[in-house]
Amino acid sequence: MAKYAMLIDLTRCIGCDACTLACKQENGTPADVFFARVLNAEVGKFPNVKRVYIPVLCNHCDDAPCLKGCPNKAIFKRPDGIVLIDQDRCKGAGACVSACPYGNVYLNTEDTWYLNEDEAYERDHVKPRLTQNKARKCTYCAHRVDEGLDPACVVACPTTARIFGDLDDSESTISRYVVDQEQETGRKPFHLVPQAGTKPTGIYLGTMAAQQSSTLGNSAPIPADLTQEGGDK
Repeated sequence: MAKYAMLIDLTRCIGCDACTLACKQENGTPADVFFARVLNAEVGKFPNVKRVYIPVLCNHCDDAPCLKGCPNKAIFKRPDGIVLIDQDRCKGAGACVSACPYGNVYLNTEDTWYLNEDEAYERDHVKPRLTQNKARKCTYCAHRVDEGLDPACVVACPTTARIFGDLDDSESTISRYVVDQEQETGRKPFHLVPQAGTKPTGIYLGTMAAQQSSTLGNSAPIPADLTQEGGDK
């Protein structure tokens, strides 16, 4: 069985938010819900300051606190590692929202939808998967993955900053990329908020400036709290 994961190369991300828009279009999320966000971090000290873009989404953790915290057992992990919320079982308790250390689970009591309820897209594509007063989050576009397709955010990324695939397959694109980057740039994958201990499948590669600072003069490396101890330095 595959073990799906998302790798994000921070060197390649240009902060264009194509992933954010693609996710919203694919999932039809309400106006105030974004499964795929891009954080902006300003690092360094004047005058040597630069901006780092950090895409975030559900990490589909191996030890998912949202799953353990749900009182209604509405959250489950598939054999391939994708963590999903059963909209029928969810009672909107919100425990999963509090349990997620990454802030990537959403619960809205009043949604503002972009389209009218009688629109075919809303009726047939969105509402069956995203119910009001229920918790929702990124699903790695499981409905696409089950058809052999990449998540919408991966397809939309113009710089190939996102790579999705099977980490248990040494020949998969994501596995080969990890090996190649360690050999060529010395970068090793790391997790956000490693102290949470959730064993996330979402992994990151630090900016090239963090690996080869001489190439960018006095540019500062990525903040230490965004890397795991002893990793991308």
